[in-house]
Amino acid sequence: MIDAKLAAKSHLHEQTIVKLSEQVCFGGTQLVIIGGPCAVESKEQMETVAQKLSTAPVQALRGGVYKPRTSPYAFQGMGEEGLKILAEVRSRYNMPVVTEVMSISQIEAIAAHADMLQVGSRNMQNFDLLKALGQANKPILLKRGLAATIEEFVMAAEYILTHGNPDVVLCERGIRSFDNYTRNVLDLGAVAALKQITHLPVIVDPSHAVGKRELVAPVAKAAIACGADGLIIECHPEPEKSVSDARQALSLEDMVNLVNSLKPVAAAVERNISAELGVGLEPTPLCFAAA
Repeated sequence: MIDAKLAAKSHLHEQTIVKLSEQVCFGGTQLVIIGGPCAVESKEQMETVAQKLSTAPVQALRGGVYKPRTSPYAFQGMGEEGLKILAEVRSRYNMPVVTEVMSISQIEAIAAHADMLQVGSRNMQNFDLLKALGQANKPILLKRGLAATIEEFVMAAEYILTHGNPDVVLCERGIRSFDNYTRNVLDLGAVAALKQITHLPVIVDPSHAVGKRELVAPVAKAAIACGADGLIIECHPEPEKSVSDARQALSLEDMVNLVNSLKPVAAAVERNISAELGVGLEPTPLCFAAA
């Protein structure tokens, strides 16, 4: 039994609703789809992404401005300049944004520009960072560590919860195994287990799980079928030219087609995907509790 006093369910149907914006919430009957590039590269890039996705059933934008890279010589992100781009695009297209935080010193600036702070796989057990995020007044997207057990994952969320922040969304993004055909091994069994163990919303990152764009759509559908509350998917105006994770990024057109193809899968498990949240629209709030 996982010793999580705050993250564990107290009864079968307990479900936390995590509010991302006035219209978008995780954990309700509506699925939340987050789309965008691995890294913010320019204002023009993010304008193109937001313009396309704002007219599709995509509720939030992703884009990294601080990038944890295996090589110190790889692109490390645009930093504060990237944050300003995200804030401008968020305001113009009425779409909340999600971006990664790597250190305590970055929290204040990111919280001032973004709607949700992502803890990447490498930092899942950065306990000082988790404690500090427990005091942040922003929702947290917590990704599973690449070799973390389910218990370790839940207890990492517990650190954030015990320090005062109840708005945590868990993200399964695959774990490392012996087979290198896919980037990681997507653990959909963990998604089903987490939905039973914890009341926190659970989403899936199929892009980092499989690492190949042609495999993203099938596993995205499987994730929704097994109970995930949403998806975070990488897409780019010109995937082959992406400065980070080019191989797994979808084109914007493929992203839109994928999200539309998820609708019958969502309906089969008594969930749904919202209508467009584009500029000037008055969308229906997505914060209804799941059955």
